[in-house]
Amino acid sequence: MIRMSVLAVMLCATAAQAAERQWQLEREEDGVRVYLADVPGSKYKAYRGVVTIKGDLAAVQAAQEDVAGSCSWIFSCQQQRLLKHEGEVSEVYTRFDMPWPVKARDSVIEVTTRTEADGAVTRVLEAVPQRLPENDDFVRVQRVDGQWHLQPMGEGRVEVTYEVHTEPGGSVSSWLANSFVVDAPLQTLQGLRARVEGR
Repeated sequence: MIRMSVLAVMLCATAAQAAERQWQLEREEDGVRVYLADVPGSKYKAYRGVVTIKGDLAAVQAAQEDVAGSCSWIFSCQQQRLLKHEGEVSEVYTRFDMPWPVKARDSVIEVTTRTEADGAVTRVLEAVPQRLPENDDFVRVQRVDGQWHLQPMGEGRVEVTYEVHTEPGGSVSSWLANSFVVDAPLQTLQGLRARVEGR
């Protein structure tokens, strides 16, 4: 009961933070809309990507739950593996390529899944960097706050919203940071759609 109460508070806090952000449309390309928002106290913007996928909810969930396989469509993903899965909570380790001379990153993310009353699925993402020892070849991402929201639209369509704010750690140039917050949701959602639709 305590765990469920904490989960409910965390989900409500994440939703409230997202609602408070002033989202501005940054790019619309190939059916994907990318929005950016300033985050108080951070020099990195939050991003939100939205796309409609032709397929059922189960197919979208299956693509996401294939942890190793999903690395092929997640932006800059080099390697990904499931660390643990217990009930509605999973932990995922990911390594990310970065353009030279920026050092590659890695992250440990806790993913908490909730099914809504209307059949939608929300997956809350939170960095838990201390769960694994750091590797000297990578800069550990210290903060990730975000979520996936999968909303069935009827007629074999699902609206997917991917929203994240990241503190990448280490030294990251402004041009790379600005590029990442657009390219990450754009290319990730394009890749997920291609996987589900069999393109």
